[in-house]
Amino acid sequence: MAKKIDARTLQARLQGDEETALIDVREQAPYAASHPILAANIPLARLELLAGERIPRRSTPIVVEDAGEGLAEQAAARLEAFGYTDVSVLDGGTPAWQAAGLELFSGMHVPSKAFGEFVEHAYGTPSVSAEELKSIMDSGRKLVVLDSRPMDEYRVMNIPTGIDVPGAELVYRVGEVAPEPDTLVVVNCAGRTRSIIGAQSLINAGIPNEVVALRNGTMGWHLAGYGLEHGNERAAPAPDDAALSQARARSAAAARRFGVGTVDAATLDAWRAERDRRTLAILDVRTIEEFEARRIADSRHAPGGQLVQATDLYLPVRNARVVLVDDKRVRADMTASWLAQLGWKDVYVLEGGLDGQETVSGRYAAPVLGIDALPACGSIAPAEAGRRMAAGSAVLLDLARGLDYRDRHPEGAWWACRTAIAENLSKLPAGAAIVLTAPETALARLTAADLAGCGREVLLLEGGADAWAAAGLPMQSGMTAVLSEPQDTYLRPYDRKNRAEIEKAMNDYLTWEIALVEQIKKAGGLSFRHFPA
Repeated sequence: MAKKIDARTLQARLQGDEETALIDVREQAPYAASHPILAANIPLARLELLAGERIPRRSTPIVVEDAGEGLAEQAAARLEAFGYTDVSVLDGGTPAWQAAGLELFSGMHVPSKAFGEFVEHAYGTPSVSAEELKSIMDSGRKLVVLDSRPMDEYRVMNIPTGIDVPGAELVYRVGEVAPEPDTLVVVNCAGRTRSIIGAQSLINAGIPNEVVALRNGTMGWHLAGYGLEHGNERAAPAPDDAALSQARARSAAAARRFGVGTVDAATLDAWRAERDRRTLAILDVRTIEEFEARRIADSRHAPGGQLVQATDLYLPVRNARVVLVDDKRVRADMTASWLAQLGWKDVYVLEGGLDGQETVSGRYAAPVLGIDALPACGSIAPAEAGRRMAAGSAVLLDLARGLDYRDRHPEGAWWACRTAIAENLSKLPAGAAIVLTAPETALARLTAADLAGCGREVLLLEGGADAWAAAGLPMQSGMTAVLSEPQDTYLRPYDRKNRAEIEKAMNDYLTWEIALVEQIKKAGGLSFRHFPA
């Protein structure tokens, strides 16, 4: 049975230098409603899919929390069964944390969001409102709008004329899109954080252009009554040799300012040999295309801008060793400079990039805990599943994210959360076989194993929902059949459908984000170091 740890002892540990992973195993929505700021969300339903990658060392001190529902004890037992040797449960969960006088936070990726607000206050990052940007555009002044979000977010909506240049790519690629120093550079994201960090990255790198963040990003633009573009794929090109040389010099200067260290191949090998004693995260901060074309065999992909935006997602083990990889060096230098400011003490850039390293190519597959020990499970072709569903002898459960199910799912499928199926079986047609589909085959297999003793036939849908659609079987949208109340997704403003709800959520989000700079000053919050220029 896992140990117990009280809130004050845990807080002291989190403020120290030893490794600790504090994980909240509730679904995303209740987690986002209220949690300690340094808790990373790894829901119980996806524990096997996420924990092995994010907490690779089996002797890492792990503290598991919930709000007292008993999920933490289940997760702790599961982790111990997978070989983790130092697992504790937060005694009393988040209510006990609050009762101890420690602050609870709402939202996702709160450390990074709070850091963005700190940066704006500490360094005076210049910004313009949507109205000011529109006036500048109308004036004919030479400018570029650089969207610092990943392409999948940019594709949904962008500021008119905007070019996609995800966060860590800004210093690397800016010379290609703003080669003339009299060009105004405007950096935006959906809200605030990546606008601020992106603009300050260019300022820290010393580019000669005037640089400003778009205050409140695409949300601010929309709320000001201006139209957004949709479906674009404008991306900044990679730099030529001259621009790359300049970018390298600029990023190196930024890295020196913030005390970023480097590591050579021999030292990295020595650290690999110590993985049973210290957590080592080798993170490739390049684009996914570069990563899949050729990468270090034991590295993970963490595009630099998103790594800074969501440190809890990529680095739930506090005080781990972090080595950043970029064969062009620029993106690793800039990302490391931000991690150092975020408080990471052991963050390094790998000298020589991929040189001298064992490399592989192709799609990356994260380890799945316990997958090899799962019993065999039968499968069923989409057409046969459809026939059995029509006859009432089978029911299809879709384990996709609730929002993805809402957007598109096989006709007749029920949405289901893995951990809530067993207690809701009575809602399904009596005696019907259960057919499972999930974006990851491993999730469907894990769920099938959970249901092995339920007294029903359990099958996997061959090829999943994609195969269903490819077979010409009907798809539908909407929350048409729900086995349990969806709790798996924190709704962003753009995830709502009604315009009034979207705009209220935007205003609420921006108000929340701006207030973080004061909230983190309370007990249980965070502090960041100010680096003089």
